[in-house]
Amino acid sequence: MKILDGKVALVSGSGRGIGKAIALKLARNGAHIVVNDLDDDVANATAAEIEALGVRAVVCVGDVTALDFGEKFVAAAVEAFGTIDIIINNAGYAWDSVLQKTSDEQWMAMLDVHLSAPFRILRAAQPVIAAAAKAEIAQHGRATRRTVVNISSVAGLGGNPGQAGYAAGKAGIVGLTKTVMKEWGRYNVTVNAVAFGAIMTRMTAGEAGSSTIKVKGKDIKAGVSDEILEAMEKGIPLGRAGTPEEAAGAVYLLCLPEADYITGQVIVAGGGWQL
Repeated sequence: MKILDGKVALVSGSGRGIGKAIALKLARNGAHIVVNDLDDDVANATAAEIEALGVRAVVCVGDVTALDFGEKFVAAAVEAFGTIDIIINNAGYAWDSVLQKTSDEQWMAMLDVHLSAPFRILRAAQPVIAAAAKAEIAQHGRATRRTVVNISSVAGLGGNPGQAGYAAGKAGIVGLTKTVMKEWGRYNVTVNAVAFGAIMTRMTAGEAGSSTIKVKGKDIKAGVSDEILEAMEKGIPLGRAGTPEEAAGAVYLLCLPEADYITGQVIVAGGGWQL
């Protein structure tokens, strides 16, 4: 028996990077996964890796900011597995500019992906979770513990120059986390956030000035210069940026039975780095 045997987890943005690491971490410990990404090739590749571990995976390709995505994501889980146990709101990216150069499009894109998308996913999941919890309470006197982990950032806790929209979205997810925690406690759902520090993904590891990622047909600048990365790491007490696997470990901790009485918290996985 693995510790998450039979659990069903939705992980947004799990085709690559931190999201993929989270999905694989949960799968290695027995969970079935609903994989999501904008791109079907990476989503299907992650699903194949998960199934090679001996658990099931289904793919829900789509843009988390679409107005109907939450319903589609939840429906994929219910149709394939009949239930939902774990929700990881991970999908996101950074589109940076100093305040005076931040367009309305940039601002709204950051709020949409980091705050509105998790809100819609949780709203869509509520009837499923509430119905299951009420049935369990009626039968056993107590609902099975379920888990939500929302992904924030140290930028959302301390702000960061050039990231007004990103920081605002990541701060907002903390408020959403604490509100849903209070609303869903009666269903025995723990709702926490993990705020990441400097994690080496394609957003940070690319060559500054020439690396981009493509989001909905738009090329978004990515990458951090060696000089900036070196300066960041000097400010990290552990002396280095983290790996996606280390980021996934922090999320996994909040899914364990040992975390059954931890809720409404923001865990910082940043090697001690503060902004």
